[in-house]
Amino acid sequence: MKIVIVGGGAGGLELATRLGKKLGRKGKAEVLLLDRNHTHIWKPLLHEVASGSLDVGVDSVGYRAHAHQNGFMFKLGSLCGIDRQRKVLHLEALADAEGEEILPEREETYDYLVLAIGGVSNDFGVDGVAANCTFLDSPEQATSFHQRLVNHFIRLNRKLSQGETHQELHVAIVGGGATGVELSAELFKARECFTTYGLHHIKAEHLKVSLIEAGPRLLPALSENISLATQNELTRLGVNVHVSTVVARAESNALITNNEHRFDADLVVWAAGVKAADMLAGFEGLETNRANQLIVGPNLLVKGDQYIFALGDCAGCLIKGPNGEEQWVPPRAQSAHQMANLVAKNIIHLIKSEPLENFVYRDRGSLVSLSHYTAFGKLMGGLSKGSLKVEGRIARMAYVSLYRMHQLAIHGWYRTLLVTLADKINHFIRPRLKLH
Repeated sequence: MKIVIVGGGAGGLELATRLGKKLGRKGKAEVLLLDRNHTHIWKPLLHEVASGSLDVGVDSVGYRAHAHQNGFMFKLGSLCGIDRQRKVLHLEALADAEGEEILPEREETYDYLVLAIGGVSNDFGVDGVAANCTFLDSPEQATSFHQRLVNHFIRLNRKLSQGETHQELHVAIVGGGATGVELSAELFKARECFTTYGLHHIKAEHLKVSLIEAGPRLLPALSENISLATQNELTRLGVNVHVSTVVARAESNALITNNEHRFDADLVVWAAGVKAADMLAGFEGLETNRANQLIVGPNLLVKGDQYIFALGDCAGCLIKGPNGEEQWVPPRAQSAHQMANLVAKNIIHLIKSEPLENFVYRDRGSLVSLSHYTAFGKLMGGLSKGSLKVEGRIARMAYVSLYRMHQLAIHGWYRTLLVTLADKINHFIRPRLKLH
């Protein structure tokens, strides 16, 4: 039996690791992971890559080495189509930065397929966004933003040293969810670090950050109290928060709202909304929702095909809300983690000819970190089996623990302890920020 997993994000890599250990090592199945990249970074940390707090070269996981250690195979590949009758994947050609072909177009067979290709930012069809805004959907995009940020800081410092005291760096961020909020705080940490490491002319007043949210408040997934506390902390840091502000179009280095207010900015980041890749809507015979997610049944098999599973941001799974209403499983890392666990169980059940289990989403709460300044959130299943509001150091520790749980899922206890120790050592011997 050949199990192919497309997408090495949080859910896909955790699934490949688990199936590799349980099936691949024991020769019970061939487990193959396909991804267009060579390395994995936990997507909720991409805002730290963008600011420089996290170094992709140090903190990423190489797919090939990880596959060797955990009993599965890895191949570079970018999905462009599925022949469900033949059970064959079509992979597009891959080329390097110079345009030279690395791998040609090719096919990959499967017995069971798991689509875990994640999601991308949703521009909601707003004119000019795709051409003029930066997205943080991949390590490459986050790294590119960081390099541009470094260059802007260096240019700004030079101009200030020459007496142009009116100069400033303006970053506009669209989207008041976790990514937008966390990136806003990380930018101020970056400014502090660059001042520490030689760009002495840049002061707090030389960085302007505008956070623009269409809804009435930040962090709609959290309570109003947490939302208000987060906004107050961001304002204290110096972020200009604009709620109930709808962007109508984007131009080069500018955003224009529906009432024609203009935000001129050196860097513009779009972090509003999530959708699945557009190509999923083109897979014949497979149903998708408005966010391009593949509709899955309770056992996470894609509706219309008994050999294809979907999980994470690309899976549209309906569940009952707290008031009995139907709602989609939210596109979060914890959702992908829980789905990966169930798909692993169900594939093993299929091998053993046992009945499949249904997915039950358990909300573990939400946390948002404002860099090293503070953190806010709620933990579900706390005291009295309700929700426990946390902030400050406790919330920051809980936030870090989410990443450690992901590392546990892919590395196990021993390696995770070693990685954690290495992180502590690097905290003392490395700069606090990636400076290049």
